[in-house]
Amino acid sequence: MSEGSSKEFFGREFEISPDVLVPRPETEAAVELVLSLMGKPYLPGLKVPARVLPERPRILDVGTGSGCIAVTLKLELPEATVVASDISEKALGVARKNAARLGADVEFLESDLMEKAQGEFDVVVANLPYVDRTWPWISGVEDEPELALYAEDGGLEIIFRLLKQVRGRAKYLILEADPCQHDRIEAEIKKYNFELEKINGYQVLAKAYS
Repeated sequence: MSEGSSKEFFGREFEISPDVLVPRPETEAAVELVLSLMGKPYLPGLKVPARVLPERPRILDVGTGSGCIAVTLKLELPEATVVASDISEKALGVARKNAARLGADVEFLESDLMEKAQGEFDVVVANLPYVDRTWPWISGVEDEPELALYAEDGGLEIIFRLLKQVRGRAKYLILEADPCQHDRIEAEIKKYNFELEKINGYQVLAKAYS
């Protein structure tokens, strides 16, 4: 992957670099889930879902990378407050460029997961490293940053660390993970007062207990 490369995500071009993951089609489902929570179908002709979020929701994108999720959500939901965090300063540089070029007013934070994020959120979205190095089916990621790809504990160490931070701070949580990890995630989220609402491809949607 070279500097100045780009990749389409949700109908928009995002600049990418060796410091960020390449946006993938399966990650678009995270945006679709947030739109459905807002009562907005993501394609013309789809049934309008019931809105469960306030008119001006607060959304946090953890591990934003290129900013594709955060920027897309702000452009699709201009009424929302969108905050995006990443532990990588270089990744945040790419995300800021994408936000500026596409005209998205997103607040960016250099933070280890939610550590520096303030307050509570209506939705926390996280596409965190979840790849186990032993998986034999992983290929074509040689040019992407290991920091954004791999995690210990079967790929779930960082996701489980986020769960400890998000408890009591979000109404809804959306996590991207391989389908082979979904059962473990469903069991783990219950420890932090979340329950499974829906699985959409690679995305797990959980709701905080009332």
